[in-house]
Amino acid sequence: METIAYDEQQSEAIQNTAQNDDAPQFTRRETILTMVGVLLVMLLASLDQTIVSTAMPRIISDLQGIDRYTWVTTAYLLTSTIMVPIYGKLSDLFGRKPIFLVGVVLFLVGSALCGASQSMTELILFRAFQGLGAAALMPIAIAVIGDLFSPRERGKWQGITGGVFGLSSILGPTVGGWITDNATWRWVFYVNLPVGIVALLVLIFLMPALKSKATNARIDYIGAALLVLGTVPLMLALTWAGNDYEWLSWQILGLFAVSLVFLVSFFVYESVLEKRELQPIIEPSMFKGSIFSVSIAVTMIISVAMFGCILFLPLFAQGVLGITATNSGLLLSPLMLSLIASSVISGLLVSRFGRYKWVALLGMAVTIVGILLLVRLDVHSTETDLVLAMIVLGLGLGFGMSLYTLIVQNSVPNSKIGQATSSLTFFRQIGASIASAALGSVMLNTYKPAFHDAIPNDAKLFFQMIDGQANGAGQKILSGFDNPNILLSEEARQQVSHFFGQFGAPGTTVYNQVLEAVKVGLTQGIHNLFVISVGLAVVGFILIFFLKEVPLRTRSKPSAQAVEAADEIVSPVPMH
Repeated sequence: METIAYDEQQSEAIQNTAQNDDAPQFTRRETILTMVGVLLVMLLASLDQTIVSTAMPRIISDLQGIDRYTWVTTAYLLTSTIMVPIYGKLSDLFGRKPIFLVGVVLFLVGSALCGASQSMTELILFRAFQGLGAAALMPIAIAVIGDLFSPRERGKWQGITGGVFGLSSILGPTVGGWITDNATWRWVFYVNLPVGIVALLVLIFLMPALKSKATNARIDYIGAALLVLGTVPLMLALTWAGNDYEWLSWQILGLFAVSLVFLVSFFVYESVLEKRELQPIIEPSMFKGSIFSVSIAVTMIISVAMFGCILFLPLFAQGVLGITATNSGLLLSPLMLSLIASSVISGLLVSRFGRYKWVALLGMAVTIVGILLLVRLDVHSTETDLVLAMIVLGLGLGFGMSLYTLIVQNSVPNSKIGQATSSLTFFRQIGASIASAALGSVMLNTYKPAFHDAIPNDAKLFFQMIDGQANGAGQKILSGFDNPNILLSEEARQQVSHFFGQFGAPGTTVYNQVLEAVKVGLTQGIHNLFVISVGLAVVGFILIFFLKEVPLRTRSKPSAQAVEAADEIVSPVPMH
């Protein structure tokens, strides 16, 4: 009841701001030119997330730092996640344009420095610097769309932005692989510069000011510090858990404990600031409303499902089905193409009908069907089975790709769009980290025993024989398969194949038996994580019924009619 009451209070607050919280008005030329710059920046940000991973083997070979391989990604992820809510609030206080420009400049400078790195230490530091700028790109770009268009119009544009993300997921690995093979890995970073400079010039000279009307602008330094101190250990724990340390090790539990203390302190402090009207980074009262809280929860679930599939489907395709591809992006093309299509279609549908709840339910239902198709995959599945499952899953994920940003923006005054948008992005990135850590641990913990159980006894005797001849070499080779990621490296597979080939026909037979055992282990491990994903998606589907529907406004400022219509709806509500 408290949640429903808060939603009604929030609707009333939006109505009261209708007279004085007008969104900026722009000419058609200003709108089109600004969107050109915004879409370029979004392409830049989303491409960078996929293009770098392809070049990492070459980077490691050149800079000699395989022991710090993961830190290249971790450093970027840390800074880009931490700064998201801070940039969002700053854009509400001081306007979108200056914060947007700062983010683009930092990102481009960071890209140039990454390309010029002479050691792994430099690359890690410069990736962290690049992440400081990247944190502003996507959330502020989406907030700018909120300034330019009414909620009813935003649907089609945010559908297009979802399509941009899907397109970059296909282009990124392909472009990254081509650059690495035909030039140098440094151009993986330098390629950001020409696109970024064009976007920067468009934004500087053609983008309207988008000035904030905040009268009591105040930077929450203490809140920012508490947020950083709470988020850093959380992200480190999610990165290291199951990889560098056990989940129940004192290191991981200690990081979670420190994170909990500072994040609780952050929200307590933000509550005090909100009561005093002193501009907190995130207003805790937003979580009292079903619109914001349900959108956050469902967004995190979608993020876990999406990134879980992106991370592990290539492993299944290559390790179990034996599909060869120059990079994982090609394997994910069916999923991403259907995601692009459904993202655009869902945006058009929402803009056409002005309601979003039925689209959200449809998207989650299709997502559940897609994951169920993945659950059915086994060692006897074909490439057609995998492609069909990916297409259906992509259709479902695309419906929710940008929808919840639109829902949240529609529920807050224009002065809080940056804060609301960045908060959603922040929790989406946390969800992606959870997917990588938790689902990865589920897969590995299931894979190892299933793999060893599937090895025939004669193969085990073969490894014991090698142990006796070469002082433990057989066990060392066998333990190398405890991490199935070895199957994604063609070089590693050739080395292992060569080792077994030295023992003639018996060695080749054992090698094939081990690969079959890997397939069994992978199938079981990935099956279990998909079962978990189905459970989460079902929870998300149920949560959507508690999502209050506020009809999308046809103008940027809130309308009394929209609020009145929303107040007549009680959560959970029947579909109209």
